[in-house]
Amino acid sequence: MPIRIPDNLPARKTLEDEGVYVMDSTRAARQDIRPLSIGLLNLMPNKERTETQFTRLIGSTPLQVELTLVRITEHQSKHTSEDYLNTFYKTWEQVREQKFDGFIVTGAPIANIPFEEVRYWKEMVEIMDWTQTNVHHSMFICWGAQAALHHFHGAQRYRMAEKAFGVFRHLVVNPRSPFLRGFSDSPMIPVSRYNDIDRTTLGADLEVLIDNAEIGVSMLGDQKHHAVHFLNHLEYDNRSLADEYERDVKAGLDTPQPTNLFPNGDTSATPENRWRSHAHLLFQNWINEIYQTTPYDKAEIGKA
Repeated sequence: MPIRIPDNLPARKTLEDEGVYVMDSTRAARQDIRPLSIGLLNLMPNKERTETQFTRLIGSTPLQVELTLVRITEHQSKHTSEDYLNTFYKTWEQVREQKFDGFIVTGAPIANIPFEEVRYWKEMVEIMDWTQTNVHHSMFICWGAQAALHHFHGAQRYRMAEKAFGVFRHLVVNPRSPFLRGFSDSPMIPVSRYNDIDRTTLGADLEVLIDNAEIGVSMLGDQKHHAVHFLNHLEYDNRSLADEYERDVKAGLDTPQPTNLFPNGDTSATPENRWRSHAHLLFQNWINEIYQTTPYDKAEIGKA
């Protein structure tokens, strides 16, 4: 089944060119089924690229999904025009009375700022608490995962000696998790972060699902808060890490070449994507688990 997104969203053409079936609002209205309602709180500066990455994965599932793009209410984007945001996004204030089957919170490029000093932290706290009453299951990614682990569990993060940057082999700790069905034992996963979570501050009610002994936990299950926390970036496309590296080099930063990204270490070569299949598996599993367990009546979400 296709994904339903705003009719004129720029990501539509990219997805259609890739063979992802995108449904317009007219056809969706004729189908006598309840689509899954998924919200995407996009905290990244390049909104269009991030939209495309996530809609590509959400749209590959066999279920009809209605995607709502959400942004922080008061925050003014420096990289995306207000016209674009007003056309394709809703503020959290506009959706806070709605119920969602699934909700995704992305990363944000504010790794060095203490949580409480982030300009929109108060609203983030409200959103995280809101997911407990208005969302059936949430996925927090990268900075979003760090924020949720800090807020819900008091988990502490620390600055690593050097940036974890590249594509690293990880270990699937619990292959029986419904979110990891079909995963290989040691998937390659893109990583781009300066911080890691102090394992000693992770409570017993969190389950490590994917791990890397050297660069830290990658994915945690959080049954108590009906969420998963993914600290890395399976949603990334081929060029995400490469573009970040080139940006840092142009800015004069002493950023090392991303590990295991460029063939033979040749930065002029096209990066190989060795994580795409696991990215699709993760999102298909997540959406399937939501479909199997969410109430048919959306009004019942959050009551159990």
